[in-house]
Amino acid sequence: MSTINNDDDTKISKERAKSAFRYTEEIGPGLKLDMALHKIHHTTLSEFQEVQVIDTYFGRTLVTDGKTQSAEHDEFVYHESLVHPPLFWSGILSKSSNGEATKGTPKSVFIGGGGELATAREVLKHSTIERLVMVDIDPVVIEVCKQYLPEWGGEAVANHPKMELIIGDAHKYLMETEETFDVIIMDISDPIETGPGIALYTQEFYQRAAKVLTPNSGVFVTQAGSADFVPHPELGEDISCFSPIMNTLNTVFDHAIPYTVSIASFGEDWGFLMAFNGSQNQGKELIDLSSEKIDTLIEERIESVPGVPGQKQSTSGKGEQALRLYDGEAHRNLFALSKPLRRAIEKDRRIMTKENPIFMY
Repeated sequence: MSTINNDDDTKISKERAKSAFRYTEEIGPGLKLDMALHKIHHTTLSEFQEVQVIDTYFGRTLVTDGKTQSAEHDEFVYHESLVHPPLFWSGILSKSSNGEATKGTPKSVFIGGGGELATAREVLKHSTIERLVMVDIDPVVIEVCKQYLPEWGGEAVANHPKMELIIGDAHKYLMETEETFDVIIMDISDPIETGPGIALYTQEFYQRAAKVLTPNSGVFVTQAGSADFVPHPELGEDISCFSPIMNTLNTVFDHAIPYTVSIASFGEDWGFLMAFNGSQNQGKELIDLSSEKIDTLIEERIESVPGVPGQKQSTSGKGEQALRLYDGEAHRNLFALSKPLRRAIEKDRRIMTKENPIFMY
């Protein structure tokens, strides 16, 4: 019979101790994502939310109010998907006389939220950008991310000469500004009943955003929560806001185009919605952009942000070397919605207003 020496016993005890610490996140009714919790780097309570930085199966992870916001393993999937399609599309909408995308557009971008600084990091990779305004309500998130998640952007992004970082209310800012922007990006909290973000998903807010965009070539994009096909079997009803957000944008803009990407650390497919004004066929043009067109724009316009620490070879340099997910082929995949999701969208007629808000799970 084999024996276990003291060293082996110590190793087994350490592994058993580690297995006792778990990070569990509720994805939906009766569905949880459970994984080993390796380390808690930071935990604090801001004026608005609980903020934590932990190490899990997905690497270094930002968690607010018990929900994963971004993880080292795949934060680039979320942030590249949110940023690059609308920025390139704004440039394409602003065409020169020969029909090619204007080289200098988009110039100005507004980010609502974005406290990790990774959304701003992706915007600043575009050589056309001259001005970036980011308004986030929680300074604690920004400072925690600068300290513990510098690869997301850190000081290099926060102090970038093209960047104006404002601690404040994004809703209030857009309601009061006299400036216009080529692209508005809403990287904000989900529309949950106890959260501060619901006002940023209403018809009234979208009506104002449309007025703040550059005429003819302005593009609005928002993260739109879970985009798994619904209803969830345990509830028998839709607990997603993906379709209502699209329906609401469609009451304001000529086009509201849905797209999705699978994000492993979120435990589900995630949705985004891009809205803009233009001729009837332009929605199809966006979806059908050729891989070659996107790849050419990437080579012409994209360069990694100097000074962001820990950039791997695949995210440093120019062109496609500065991106980890997005390219021409990935662009087309983003807009290829599953059949169940398309059917669910067709059936949903809900609209989100101040008087009749809709909350996600």
